[in-house]
Amino acid sequence: MERRHFLKTVGAGTAGVVAAPFVSTAGAQEPITWNMVTSWPKNFPALGTGANEFAERIERMSGGRMRVRVHGAGEMVPALEVFDAVSGGTAEMGHSASYYWRGKVAAAQFFTAVPFGMTTTETNAWLYHGGGQALWDELYAGHNLKPFAVGNTGTQMAGWFKKEINSLEDMQGLKLRLPGLAGEAMSGIGVTTLTIPGSEIFTSMQTGVLDAADWVGPYNDLAFGLHQVAEYYYTSAWNEPSAILEGTVNLEAWKALPDDLKAVVSEAARASNLAMISEYAYRNAEALKTLVDEHGVQLRAFPDDVMAALHDSSRRVLQQQVESDEASRRVYEAYRDFQQKVRPFTDVGEFAYLKARDRLAG
Repeated sequence: MERRHFLKTVGAGTAGVVAAPFVSTAGAQEPITWNMVTSWPKNFPALGTGANEFAERIERMSGGRMRVRVHGAGEMVPALEVFDAVSGGTAEMGHSASYYWRGKVAAAQFFTAVPFGMTTTETNAWLYHGGGQALWDELYAGHNLKPFAVGNTGTQMAGWFKKEINSLEDMQGLKLRLPGLAGEAMSGIGVTTLTIPGSEIFTSMQTGVLDAADWVGPYNDLAFGLHQVAEYYYTSAWNEPSAILEGTVNLEAWKALPDDLKAVVSEAARASNLAMISEYAYRNAEALKTLVDEHGVQLRAFPDDVMAALHDSSRRVLQQQVESDEASRRVYEAYRDFQQKVRPFTDVGEFAYLKARDRLAG
């Protein structure tokens, strides 16, 4: 893809690219205007609106010196071409999930979700204090990108199934939408996995292309109407205990920003990350009640033999990943080491509290 030159001004004929703002005849600087492409339907709850709010924060925090136009999936580029579009300069920014790029950058998957990996709180601690962001920056710099965490869905559901799963045998031959490392682990226990955009899940379930599908959680799943095409909703959240939504900035555009606007983008990303986590905690609770009480959705957990098989398969997938790709080895070793470091406090803190709360409430 031809890389766009970023030393241009608004009005030069290319849409919205400014690295060095000019001064108008009235003496006021023209705003820097960027385009953000996303993997989400326009204004889709939390994912799409989270991208919108990120853009709004940048404009507000910059005092209008910087503006970002947000484009839903398919408006400028298809949903799963965000990485290439931002890397190559078709757009200055992107909002997506890094595990979609595993065919381009295998280690990118660790910056969305790791099966049986860290919680959202632990993941943020790794990014902000444990060296995770530096590894992410290093990995993406080779692809002309600067990455940020711009949201997190929190713990995701295991997905929607047309039939009840009572044993590992029931999983054999199912066609399941599940991306990333978890998708590879599912493939390892006899499930056929596909990576397709969220907007195609409903039709794929309806027409039989899929037998089951992972999307996000109650809030987004209700918005897509997935309860209309599958009866059983699985809660065994092994696949994405935390799921980072990434913001990417074309590295040339990033370097051309003055330091104060770099700080604006960075802090807007951090604020958007917290805001999305908080919204999901609230909206998922509301949506789950709606799905169960109003739509009769059947909540289920995977049987023990399925969970054991997924755990073993996940370990094999991770081992194969680190043995075949040096960048994956470096990132995963850092991720694993931090998980081992932070887990003792998680166990004696939040996990111990939740167990006590359940015991005393019941």
